[in-house]
Amino acid sequence: MQAEEKFTYETWPASPEKATLEAKNKFLGFWFFLGGETVLFATLFATYLALKDKVPNAEHALAKDLFELPLAFMATMLLLTSSLTSVYAMYHMKNYDFKKMQLWLGMTVLLGAAFLALEIYEFNHYVHEYGHTFTSSAFGSAFYTLVGFHGAHVTFGLAWIITLMARNSKRGLNLYNAPKFYVASLYWHFIDVVWVFIFTVVYLMGMVG
Repeated sequence: MQAEEKFTYETWPASPEKATLEAKNKFLGFWFFLGGETVLFATLFATYLALKDKVPNAEHALAKDLFELPLAFMATMLLLTSSLTSVYAMYHMKNYDFKKMQLWLGMTVLLGAAFLALEIYEFNHYVHEYGHTFTSSAFGSAFYTLVGFHGAHVTFGLAWIITLMARNSKRGLNLYNAPKFYVASLYWHFIDVVWVFIFTVVYLMGMVG
């Protein structure tokens, strides 16, 4: 089948994201990319764990003095819910329902944007209330690098999904763009998994000392 061929629900492949050789190559390249990203985040986590208690003196706030569990929990729920809406979007993609796929992807974008807004508020709160900045201590540098780097990935993921939605808004689904939507969804799940580790290692472990 050609990517430009018109489909119906009955003729749409069961796995459109893997229906062509090009799509399979996209998956292969994507997993190599994720491997590199995993190593990078693992390095940032290790650095954070090594520096989380490194502050110049007792006047500088530690993790247990900074973090507010309700705020971190709310951010976590927003991102995990966005992962669920992404799953629904891919379900409708596989069922050749472009409008519903776009609807659920739009909800994913809104939830992701809400997560980013909450993170920006959090950073601003730490800077103005506690003087906790990137240069205030080794702990500050490690924290903002790890969490901020994840936030940059969220921003990239949102831009990726929005671009796909805009570029294909009038084209509908085909075997050329279906793998692109699916890979973007996988990337979004990866971002969510990384955040679960951040929530556990940075926030939960930080609050218990």
